[in-house]
Amino acid sequence: MAKKQQETDFPQKLRLRIRSYDHKLIDSSARQIIDAAERNDAKVVGPIPLPTETKKYTVNRSTFVHKDSREQFELRMHKRLVDILNPNQKIIESLGNLNLPAGVDIEIKMV
Repeated sequence: MAKKQQETDFPQKLRLRIRSYDHKLIDSSARQIIDAAERNDAKVVGPIPLPTETKKYTVNRSTFVHKDSREQFELRMHKRLVDILNPNQKIIESLGNLNLPAGVDIEIKMV
């Protein structure tokens, strides 16, 4: 019985993990999310920048010979973390109605 009471004492939070290849796009999307949450009187923590994930690819320039001639490409995945403390139904609804640009991936988790 005491364990159930402890679980309800902890403040619930909504954790949003935003990912994108473009850093300008991810910052504007995070600003939109924070504005929508603050309009509904929510306490917001973030955006917290997470380490950028970098994938590097090396490709031969020619198809058959000239192994010394290569090109290198890099793919960067930018990430941000936003926590919304004590969310209510109105906040969750407003986040669902947001019109975010293509190329932005949002993962919503209740913690």
